[in-house]
Amino acid sequence: MVAIQNSSHTLTPETTLRDIIKTIPTEYFEKKPLRAWLSVLFSLTTAALGYASIAFSPWYLLPFAWIFTGTALTGWFVIGHDCGHRSFSNKIWVNDLVGHIAFLPLIFPFHGWRFKHDHHHLHTNKMGEDNAWYPFTVEEYEDGKGLISGVYRLIRTRFWWIGSIIHWANLHFDASLYPERQREQVKFSYRLVIVFAAIAFPVLIYTTGFLGFINYFLMPWLVYHFWMSTFTIVHHTMPDIQFKDKDKWHAATDQLTGTVHCDYPAWVEWLCHDINVHVPHHVSTGIPSYNLRLAHKSLDENWGQYMYKTKFSWELMKDIGDRCHIYDSEKCYKTFAEADAKSV
Repeated sequence: MVAIQNSSHTLTPETTLRDIIKTIPTEYFEKKPLRAWLSVLFSLTTAALGYASIAFSPWYLLPFAWIFTGTALTGWFVIGHDCGHRSFSNKIWVNDLVGHIAFLPLIFPFHGWRFKHDHHHLHTNKMGEDNAWYPFTVEEYEDGKGLISGVYRLIRTRFWWIGSIIHWANLHFDASLYPERQREQVKFSYRLVIVFAAIAFPVLIYTTGFLGFINYFLMPWLVYHFWMSTFTIVHHTMPDIQFKDKDKWHAATDQLTGTVHCDYPAWVEWLCHDINVHVPHHVSTGIPSYNLRLAHKSLDENWGQYMYKTKFSWELMKDIGDRCHIYDSEKCYKTFAEADAKSV
């Protein structure tokens, strides 16, 4: 089992999210246009450097160029992430414009993601509601035997890194999954993405060949999804972090103590605009990414005994992949082996 820094302290039932938010200095919620646009400039520059490295690297260095470029593109997602939470700009149209532009190279529909992600924040780690790495119950696992449970089993073990691709394809291109009031915006975003891909992919293949398509799009895109899968599964999935039924869910407890702060290599955190500093983001989505570290320090000073902290490693991912399989109301998770043994 990997080493973690986690306290057994629990919040009192009377503690609210508002109580926690009040302890964070108000200036950490302020939007700073210069900081926001410098983040955009930084991500544009690093992505350009990444594509240049792909263009000029010998074949044996291409994997490093793909990794750098895909990680830089994850920073584009984080800028769009701020836009989706309206923490990039005070103007909604600016958030929507920048969010769509940031997501286009990732072939990611902005509004579809935004609505589903907002739902995740409202119902973090709540059974039957959360849509991010939601764990199957034994009944759901048994009912889905075949393709559904097979894919679920795959992404819950050593192939967690394709989970973001499944999530992307399954949720964001089907307007029927959204309330009526959201469907036109959802359709606009995924149609825009489809049109972009229909133009960009043939142009890329025509100018650089199919190998160029693999080098400049597919491999960095897979790296981006690796980081998205990794960040998101680690954010709320640990062997001792409980998903809860609706009647036992408590906003302050499950947003503060059900969210994981994980340290990654510094270059990853820089390129990804500190998306790993995730606890303050679940306390309030109004905190811009460039203020997450300051807000985290404040939370650590006031609520550190309740916060879950760990460090990225392959051993951590192995631990999650080996143990966090099927929902269990008493011990958080049971393994596939335990679930399979009971079904025999």
